[in-house]
Amino acid sequence: MHTSFSASQSVELTVPDLQIPIQHYLRQPQRLIQALVDPSRVEQLDAESFRLKMRPLAFLTLKIQPTVDMRVWATADGAIHLQSIGCEIRGVEYVNQRFNLNLVGQLAPYQLEHTTCLRGQADLQVRVELPPPLWLTPKPILETTGNGLLRSVLLTIKQRLMHQLLSDYRRWVAVQIEEGNTANSASLIASHHSLLEG
Repeated sequence: MHTSFSASQSVELTVPDLQIPIQHYLRQPQRLIQALVDPSRVEQLDAESFRLKMRPLAFLTLKIQPTVDMRVWATADGAIHLQSIGCEIRGVEYVNQRFNLNLVGQLAPYQLEHTTCLRGQADLQVRVELPPPLWLTPKPILETTGNGLLRSVLLTIKQRLMHQLLSDYRRWVAVQIEEGNTANSASLIASHHSLLEG
């Protein structure tokens, strides 16, 4: 029995006015992924691709743990995009062979008067053929449960994003400035030495 579930979630954040604009931070997909998902659950496959091991999910009598491959890339306008490129369900082979997940998201900076804000949107769709024991469950119950589960997944990601992204951005700016100061100091010392030796 084929069933489809879907959920959407949007987010708006006001970005603190730091010395390095957030567009520079957003050009590093791995930092965004680590702000969205616990780093211990992420494996980087290449420069733009990541494997996310999601927490185990309970759907009625089923216990599933999706592993989702994501592509994350930045565009010239400073926006960052997410797209699922693969998914595996560990533990339930019947569902794994009949499961399709599609996650699309973007996060883009924009100016509001003199303030930089981030606006994001994520859409998650799942199409699955449920195993025979669930065929007797009324369709409205299946859809309400499935849609609710997807909403809770997106809400967890949104809450983590709102807590982690800006604090990681602040840390990243502090490190860049510190490294810049260190590099400047090193070049000043080097030029000073060359003057003394000259």
